[in-house]
Amino acid sequence: MEFGLATSSFLGTQLIPATLFSKRARALSLTVTATGGSRNNKVYTRLDSCLVIPPPPKFKKPRAIVKFLGGAFVGAVPELTYSYLKELLAKEGYLIVSVPYNVTFDHEQAAKQVYERFNSCLDTIVSSGIPNSNLKPGDLADLPLFSVGHSNGALLQVLTGSYFAEKIPKVNAIISFNNKSATEAVPYFEQLGPLIQQMLPMVEASPVYEMARNASGDVLKLLLDTAGTTILNNDQEALKSFTKLVDQLPSVFGEVGQGVSEFRPSPLENRNCFKCSYSVPHTLLVQFNSDAIDETDLLEETLRPRIESIGGTLEKVRLNGNHLTPCIQDPKWQIGTVYTPADAVAQALKTIPLSETRVLSRTIVDWFRRFEN
Repeated sequence: MEFGLATSSFLGTQLIPATLFSKRARALSLTVTATGGSRNNKVYTRLDSCLVIPPPPKFKKPRAIVKFLGGAFVGAVPELTYSYLKELLAKEGYLIVSVPYNVTFDHEQAAKQVYERFNSCLDTIVSSGIPNSNLKPGDLADLPLFSVGHSNGALLQVLTGSYFAEKIPKVNAIISFNNKSATEAVPYFEQLGPLIQQMLPMVEASPVYEMARNASGDVLKLLLDTAGTTILNNDQEALKSFTKLVDQLPSVFGEVGQGVSEFRPSPLENRNCFKCSYSVPHTLLVQFNSDAIDETDLLEETLRPRIESIGGTLEKVRLNGNHLTPCIQDPKWQIGTVYTPADAVAQALKTIPLSETRVLSRTIVDWFRRFEN
């Protein structure tokens, strides 16, 4: 059994088989530059370690601030992997704050890192505003705080709502939750340690790895364009984020090579923590009808008694889509002077997943609006 990006990927809390990762790679290859709706034609602004997408100028002030966490690995570059969904939410009047994070087997550490990064960014926003988006501190004062988490990001959002009682969201939208053990996710996972230990020097010495880490912006952009990926023009911040994504690989492999064979805390410990300490009043659970790694039903069973005990609200919805639906991007299909059958097929394939992502966005927005006051 081989281990690596060709075999497995951390999109959720588990390792994803190669077939799913290849789909993820194809989805990444369709990432595009977002247009319209943003102030000063800039889709996002980097503040501290976070990425901020403001609502369109027609909104004098945001409806709420939304903390966004993507899946593992892909959550490190949310400007590339979740731009379509986040822009749909921003266009509804929300200020989106994405918190990139590093993949680790220690979920407690990751949740606390995200909490600190987000609240540091939030303090900056509230005290200084977002000048290049024409948002003043007064526009952002006393806004409700909501959150969205997908896959591993969903787990981290629930952990954050359990570890902390202050500065947590009023509302959570938890998408495609999963909390499987590493050994459940990948059979014989504990046997991978010695193999990874042997592979790690090869990973670090790989020309591809070195090229991704050290290439200039123009060279890296050329590599991404060759793969069919379009980044924001001359966007050095996106390139830096992509480099950070690549930089995570040796550290994750290193944990396995050092004998780490399980996520910390364990899934059972997480569930017990949720039962006793989860403090977000209102939670929406979203699952898709074609998601083989989803554990939303188990999360609902775990959270419902706790949320009812604090007088909160818990709802679950099931939508068309799969585990990658939140990551679907809007591909730029260039139609030639003659409309061909290939154009028709490409547009048909584009319409289905995009419509599923739009339904997801609308579901989240409808839920948020119930709690804005």
